[in-house]
Amino acid sequence: MFPEYRDLIAQLKISDLNFVRLFEKHNTLDQKIRHMEAHIEPGNHEEIEHLKKEKLLLKDGLYIILKKAAAANN
Repeated sequence: MFPEYRDLIAQLKISDLNFVRLFEKHNTLDQKIRHMEAHIEPGNHEEIEHLKKEKLLLKDGLYIILKKAAAANN
């Protein structure tokens, strides 16, 4: 996720607790979705789609934080 911000992500994971919370929640949802799609965990199509939308909102939030942090560093 966001390879162009790899270094900035590493910095924010140390300095921004909100970023860490969102990042971890995004990764947890990603794993849950993959497990549901692979039938490792129970879940129907509607549940998976709902989780995907939630994950996308988290990704958008992470991107906003990254853009602001990148602008502040320039």
